Amino acid sequence: DYREERVDFRSALDGRARLSVAFRFLLVIPQIVALFFVQIAAGIVQLVAFFAVLITGRWPEGMRRFVVGAMRWTLRVNAYWLLLTDEYPPFTLTE
Repeated sequence: DYREERVDFRSALDGRARLSVAFRFLLVIPQIVALFFVQIAAGIVQLVAFFAVLITGRWPEGMRRFVVGAMRWTLRVNAYWLLLTDEYPPFTLTE
């Protein structure tokens, strides 16, 4: 039994500010600089957490929240940089 299904959506390209798209690489520079240091810290935390998991058998909650927050922030910046969203990413590990 074949049924036709339709999906309605509004394109994210509608109403996009051309100036924002043109200078997005300038707008994302502060995010990249901040993320550079956050990613270094996240790498160190992951290394320490690796040994903590080996010894205790569980990932410490604070370390896990930090690493997951860094990954979320990176994903939001990448989505903004690659024109997947027009919402400027906040400078935060949570959300």
